[in-house]
Amino acid sequence: MLSNEEILSARLMVVDDEPNNVVLLEEGLKREGFTRIKSLTDPREVLELYKDFRPHLILLDINMPHLDGFQVMEQLNVVEQGGYIPVLVLTASSDRQVRLKALKFGARDFLTKPIDLLETICRVRNLVETRMLNEDLEEKVRQRTAELNETRLEVIRKLGRAAEYRDNQTGMHVLRMSHFSAALAREVGFSSEECELLLNASPMHDIGKIGIPDGILLKPGSLDDEQWTKMRTHTEIGGLILDGKGNMLMKLAQSIALHHHEKWDGSGYPDKLKGEEIPIEVRIVTICDVFDALTSARPYKKAWPVEEALDFLQRYKGKNFDPDLVDKFVEILPEILRIRDTFVD
Repeated sequence: MLSNEEILSARLMVVDDEPNNVVLLEEGLKREGFTRIKSLTDPREVLELYKDFRPHLILLDINMPHLDGFQVMEQLNVVEQGGYIPVLVLTASSDRQVRLKALKFGARDFLTKPIDLLETICRVRNLVETRMLNEDLEEKVRQRTAELNETRLEVIRKLGRAAEYRDNQTGMHVLRMSHFSAALAREVGFSSEECELLLNASPMHDIGKIGIPDGILLKPGSLDDEQWTKMRTHTEIGGLILDGKGNMLMKLAQSIALHHHEKWDGSGYPDKLKGEEIPIEVRIVTICDVFDALTSARPYKKAWPVEEALDFLQRYKGKNFDPDLVDKFVEILPEILRIRDTFVD
């Protein structure tokens, strides 16, 4: 339950083309103790005031010039994208069809003109309390959802780093390549939300290495044919680990884990996807993963200089890599190097 002070702190809007009705409602609400009241007699001004004031309740007349109450509710529905609109309809009509139409447009309750102030106060208080309680519940749900999302992301990051620790004791590779990937995605026009999704999905690209024996994964020299065949299965193992109905994040992570060794010319594995058959997110991650792998030390190799790694990308664009994405990667190289310097092994 809300306190009386909390209810009286509600933001109220009164919209009626008759000034006398506006004055009557304002005075009655103020006598009750409501102080945050905005009133309009021109319905054309409602939309902008609504966006700025964000009222807990609108007392809205139906029959008005320029825009009737139904048209005002249509505008509010666009703002709220079909969600809750806090409207108490004022109408002199007893027509059942008018009331049904108002409900269809989103009205929460009705007041019949001429206005009975005692009834008005009771209905306003009830609707305001319900709205405020719902807002409080929605905020708690948002907070809990944010906490769950952050927990899920942290588990994902830990999984990615756990796989990387198998052959890189700092696990910083996944941080570098995921930030590289987000930067390249942003350069080619991904939205902020899409970049964030890629940032959080790409650390799991090598999760399948968990299933590769240490004798192969940590071997300091070259792998023989049998060992190389086994090593290649880490993509399919990763796909199986991340398999399931899952959300967009897990689906993208699975796609990246399964296909990040596909090549532009179709000679990669495991499915020999070619060109744009390979999802663009995967093509982005592949370039970023290879660049950081080449410029990082491993048990079986020394780190390459940046210039040599760039030469490799250029030499194999159109073969291993999407040529347009390689060019974009080179264009943002200063940002890539800043990221690399931030996450040092």
